[in-house]
Parts: sequence; structure tokens; C-alpha cells
Amino acid sequence: MRLLIVLGSGGHTKEMIRLVDLLGPGYEYCYIVAADDDLSLQKIKLSGPVCRVMRPRWKNTGLLLSGLRTLWSSLQSLWALVRLHPRAIVSTGPGVAVPASILSRLLGIKVIYIETGSRIFSLSASGRIMYRIADLFFVQWPELLPLCPKAVYAGRLF
Repeated sequence: MRLLIVLGSGGHTKEMIRLVDLLGPGYEYCYIVAADDDLSLQKIKLSGPVCRVMRPRWKNTGLLLSGLRTLWSSLQSLWALVRLHPRAIVSTGPGVAVPASILSRLLGIKVIYIETGSRIFSLSASGRIMYRIADLFFVQWPELLPLCPKAVYAGRLF
């Protein structure tokens, strides 16, 4: 089974690399990485095709520019999904995951989301969006379960 793993910078990548380590070589992996994130590429241990997409927004990006960047990121993600044909997309919520996940749902690809371990008492912005579209939604802290009753608590990734 081919899994599309979304790597974000910093902690998002650390969590996803840990998950891939736990899942092991029994899957075929492919990756989506932000175009400006060279460090995440160096962390990949189980190799597979990599597609680079534009980061949809920065913290201080205006609404119009964020919209244009998100549109471009979505087109790049669509190309990656069509080219790679994954069975599921897995992410911990970097910005590049949201457009790719929405498109995955539209294409009938399963969406698995793990709320980042840094969120203990409230969902991240990505988590609030992904809760509505993910086929499987995991939290890493039991304190989040009252906020998202359909979530699954399965422990921590690190």
C-alpha cells in the first residue's frame, strides 16, 4: 500500500518520521514537502518519490497573497496526487497538508490526520479544518477528546 506522507518543517517532520519508523518498511512511501524545506528531505529514512509544493502561507502573509499561494499549492498537490496514486495521505498538520488533504478527499483517497503533539488543550488551525475532512483523526493527548468526540487517542508519537 502506498502512503503519501506530508512533511512540514520542524516538529511536524519529526513526528511524521517517527510514525514512518513505527510503521516500518511494510508500506511504500511517497512524500510531499514544502518547496523551501530542504531540512525535512534530509530526515527521510525510508525513501520514496518526493513532490515539493509551495507553502500556502507564512504567518504575516496577507489574505490575497495567501489565497494565491494556496491555489498554487493546491495545483501542485493535485499533480502529486495524480502522479503518485496513494491509498492514503497521512499528516500532522503543516500548512501544505490542508490543500492536499481536501483534494485527496475529493479524489477518494483516505485522509489520516494526527494532531501535532504540541497541542494539548486546543486544536491547531489545521486540526480544526482537518477534523471535518479526515477519515481518521488522532490526538496525542487525551485532554483533546472532549473537543473532538470522533477522534482516537492512541498515545504519543515521541
